[in-house]
Formats: sequence, structure tokens, C-alpha cells
Amino acid sequence: MTQIREIHATRSIPFLAFHLVAIVGVCLVPFAWKWVGLCVGMYYLRMFAITGGYHRYFSHRTYKTSRAFQFFMACLAQSSAQKGALWWAANHRHHHKFSDHENDIHSPLHTGFFWSHVGWILSTENDRTHWELIQDFKKYPELVWLDRHQHVPAVALAIGLFLAGGAPALFWGFFLSTALLWHGTFTINSLSHVYGSRRYTTTDTSRNNFWLALLTMGEGWHNNHHTYQSSTNQGFFWWEIDPTYYVLKGLEKVGIVWDLRKPPLELLEAKRISKDVRDAMPRNVSEAVRKKSAVH
Repeated sequence: MTQIREIHATRSIPFLAFHLVAIVGVCLVPFAWKWVGLCVGMYYLRMFAITGGYHRYFSHRTYKTSRAFQFFMACLAQSSAQKGALWWAANHRHHHKFSDHENDIHSPLHTGFFWSHVGWILSTENDRTHWELIQDFKKYPELVWLDRHQHVPAVALAIGLFLAGGAPALFWGFFLSTALLWHGTFTINSLSHVYGSRRYTTTDTSRNNFWLALLTMGEGWHNNHHTYQSSTNQGFFWWEIDPTYYVLKGLEKVGIVWDLRKPPLELLEAKRISKDVRDAMPRNVSEAVRKKSAVH
């Protein structure tokens, strides 16, 4: 059953206003291919910081790096205006602890598409940073400062783009790029537990989705990820494209990151779902909910 939760009206105003600027700007701001390139570049640069920083490093510690580079990654990721690195990682660890169960803060199975996509962020019930879940990074005062001043990197980026290229750079490189980046990131919560295929047995409804992997630099291999959360690579086979992992491998070669983890082959074989079982599984969460309701 879908849980009904409250969206904070005041919190929603700046979020909606940001989208209004992005939509209106497409009609009013001069178009040029260089600005489109800037938009795409800022999208994927910061998507890497979200996936390689917030997710694979701060949330799951799938590789190691220096204190300076972890601060850089936190700043770059926070320029996407998705709150602080410690807040993000703590909430994500909470999600994995209760994935697709009633205490999961953004499960589409229990809270529906809208809440799992964006509603949970617009609610005051998820405001606080769960410090008890992020003790390993709480010891760094610079990360705590960033978490408490979450808007500083985003504001700095916006100012820098405006000074470098005026209103077109500000709009294409920040407003439109950031709005697209938000929804690209949010699709992993709302869609990757609904649409796609399942190769491995997990306690949730996580799925692998090629199109979401393209959109999010490899995060779409979500069933893989929930099978072995400590793996730096989320594409377990050569055809599962994982650009975030490719960038991290490049950084490993020059000594910026190290100790990248990979999943044990014996674990993957043990968790692989047989074809008969896979054929009998619901195609998506909606079908799963219908079957569950029929039983009860």
C-alpha cells in the first residue's frame, strides 16, 4: 500500500521556481551550440561527482583517496545543489538498510513514484543529517562545515559561470543543467526499482536498466549494485557501460584514487537467479503490488 506523506509547501517554492527559470530560459535565453555543450558538460561533470563521490565513495567507501581529493569531490558534488555530502551519504546508507521495506525513505513500492522521485526531499521529515550513520566522515571538520553550508558550492558555481559567460552561461551551465541533473539522479530512486531486469537475488526490487545507466554514468545497473554494494564498478560485464568506473580507473592510474573494489565472482554466481525463476517474476513493481494485494 502506498504511504501518504506530507510535502512541505514553503520548501517547494524555491524548487518550483528553479524549474520555472529553467523552462522559461529555454525560450528567452539566446541559443548556441556552445551553450548546449556547456549544459551537457556541466551535467556529466557533476553527475560524476554525485555517482563517484556521493555514492561510491561517501556512501559505500568502494575506493580510497586523499583527504584533499575527498574534499574536492564533496565540493563538486554539492555544486549540484543536492545538499551536503554527509547528509546525502547518511540518507543513502539508511536506504540500503531498509531498501524497499516500510522504513525506506524513498521506496516506490511503498511511497509511489512522486515521493520516491522528489517528494521525500521536499519534506521536512528528511532534513536532518543522520550523524550516527556517517561517523567515519564526521571526523573531518571541513566536511561537517560543507554539510552545514550546503549551498556555498552551488552559489559559487553560479557566480563563476555568470562572470565567465554572462546570463547565457549562468542559464545553460547552471539552471538548466542543474534541473536536468536533479531528475537524472532522482530516476535511480523512482525508476531503477521499477523498470528493468534482475540478474541477482536481493531483498529488494532493484533492477538493471541500460537507459538509466546512460543517463547516470553507470548507476542504472542497480540490481548489480544492491547485490554487492562495496563494488566500485556497477557494470559487472563488459557490455554494461559504467563511465563513472572508467573515470575512477583513470584516476587510479595517476595515483589520485586507489584500492578500487570489485565483486567476488563466487558471490555473483551464488546470487544469480535461474531462468525459470526469472521468467516467473513480476515484470515491474506495479505487477508485484497487484500480486501482493491478491494474496492478502
